[in-house]
Amino acid sequence: MKILTAIIPMLLSLAVFAANATAQPSATPASGTATAIFAGGCFWCVEADFEKLPGVIKAESGYTGGRVGNPTYEQVSAGGTGHIEAVRVSYDQSKVSYEQLLEYFWRQIDPTVKDRQFCDVGAQYRSAIFYAGDAQQRAVQASKAALQKLGRIANIYTEIAMAGPFYLAEDYHQDYYKKNPVRYKFYRLNCGRDARLAQVWGTK
Repeated sequence: MKILTAIIPMLLSLAVFAANATAQPSATPASGTATAIFAGGCFWCVEADFEKLPGVIKAESGYTGGRVGNPTYEQVSAGGTGHIEAVRVSYDQSKVSYEQLLEYFWRQIDPTVKDRQFCDVGAQYRSAIFYAGDAQQRAVQASKAALQKLGRIANIYTEIAMAGPFYLAEDYHQDYYKKNPVRYKFYRLNCGRDARLAQVWGTK
C-alpha cells in the first residue's frame, strides 16, 4: 500500500508532463511536400529557373486563370481563353519555405510591366502569383509589401489571385530546357530575359 501511495503521484506527474509537452508548438520546420503556382511569362523559363532552386522537387508547365477547360497551347497563345502560362512548383517544406519561393520568384520576373514579360506580349504572358489558402495569401501580400518598401519599383503589376484549376501543358513543353537546350538558350537570349532582369534587380 505504501508503495502504491508513493508511485501514484509520480505517475500523475509524468502524465501531466507528457500532456504539456504534447500541447507545446513544435519548433521543427514544416515537413512534407506542398505546391505553389507562379506565372512569369514563358513557362519554359520559369520552370527552368525554379528547378535550379534547392528544395524544389519539380516544376510543371501549364495553364491557369482562364475560362476554358483543358485548353491547348494554340488556344492559350492566341489569347482567347483568358488563361496564362504558369508553372506549378512542388517543393519540400523542410528545405525551402513558401516565403523563400516568393522572394526567389520576384527576382525571376519583371513586375514593372503589365500584360507582358520580356519579348512575350499579351495577357497570357502576364506575371502572377496564384495562392492556395489564407496562409499563402498572407505570405504573398507581405512579400509584395516588403518589395514595395525597397522603393526601387514604383508600380508592381504582378497579379495576385486565388488558385483555380491548373491544366498541364502538352508533354513537349515539360522540361523543354532539358529536351531542347540549344533552342531554349537561343530563345531566352533573344528574348532578352536575363538582360532585363539585370536592369531591374542588378547583377548580384
